[in-house]
Amino acid sequence: MQLSDQNTYSIQNIDPHHFTEKFGSPLYVYDGATIRRKVQELQHAFPGINMKIKYACKANTNLSILRLMREIGVELDVVSPGELEMGLIAGYSASQITFTPSGVPFEEVREAVDAGAIVNVDSIPLLEWFGQTYGNTKPCLIRIKPNVAAGGNAKIMTAHADSKFGISVLLLDQILEVVKKYDIKIIGLHQHTGSDIKDAEPFLKVADILFETAKHFPDLEIVDLGGGFKVSYLPGDQITDMDLLGRKISERFKKFCSEYGRELQLWFEPGKFLVSESGYLLVNATVVKEDPARNFVHVNSGLNHLIRPMMYGSYHHILNVSNPAGEPKTYNVVGYICETDTFATDRTLPEVKAGDLLAFLNAGAYGFTMSSNYNARQRPAEILVDQAEAKLIRRRETLEDLLKTQTDL
Repeated sequence: MQLSDQNTYSIQNIDPHHFTEKFGSPLYVYDGATIRRKVQELQHAFPGINMKIKYACKANTNLSILRLMREIGVELDVVSPGELEMGLIAGYSASQITFTPSGVPFEEVREAVDAGAIVNVDSIPLLEWFGQTYGNTKPCLIRIKPNVAAGGNAKIMTAHADSKFGISVLLLDQILEVVKKYDIKIIGLHQHTGSDIKDAEPFLKVADILFETAKHFPDLEIVDLGGGFKVSYLPGDQITDMDLLGRKISERFKKFCSEYGRELQLWFEPGKFLVSESGYLLVNATVVKEDPARNFVHVNSGLNHLIRPMMYGSYHHILNVSNPAGEPKTYNVVGYICETDTFATDRTLPEVKAGDLLAFLNAGAYGFTMSSNYNARQRPAEILVDQAEAKLIRRRETLEDLLKTQTDL
């Protein structure tokens, strides 16, 4: 079944009413075909390059999503011991997992190394500790901060001078001094500029910085350019031209490898790019309130299930699944949390009535993974539609789930 509106947004392979009747509402739905297509899109952008995709799984850590990624040849980037363990449970070998911490206790790094994952070192103190602890017996990557500002907004920029992430490229001499002191085995350099970068220029700028920095490390195997490719949220949204970016990055990478003296692997770590478009949050309208200032559509969900609009000001396109051809009206779409909890402001939708089923698009990334139990609300179920099969991949939470870690019962 395909549902669409005048803006050509559509739900493919999904029957929303059938799924909410069977699994309840609110409900997260993921389309495996979309994930497969996005992986192929990235692969096809870099023909002839020894390129590896490392899924930044903080975007969506459901084990079924991780298993799908493994099935289609995508490896893993994790940021915590919990994500590392999930990757192992999903069937990844530790050598297929990169651990990219951000100022974590060094004991977490030890856990990752002991498990067999490759660590991405993000600070001079951690580099010192790594050298003191392992010398040249364990390989690692170094996360370089190129001091380039790019991304959708300040909250998702990660490579500018004021960002907490990585070691500033201006500290290269200090990095090299520590590496030499402990004879640390550096097999790769990494950077991640941010998210929602639509132009090729920032990627090219940081690539040039990383390629130049790499010349100071003689034993590299990997150059990792991170992720951050722009996906479409608004109607007519400009997205990253992957073919153009792939062509330009490939040209620079081949030139760098020629100058370096051997072919290296080029890594990317997309998260949102691979899973965002695959996801839908299905909700029901509970109350339609006509107010002198605004018309409000209240729904049976909130920032506890999808925090991106409130946290980042993110746009999620909304379809009225129950009345797609209704008369257009303007609403504020709001949640049921006892806070200012707004999904959309002054949004034009086909007329909404209580009980109507609405679909929030681009909900596959940073939806469930950033959800909470605020207001003692339970998190929704998740299903995966793949290879003509719809499978429940997480049951709906119950009050008992919220209470089971409390001891004074």
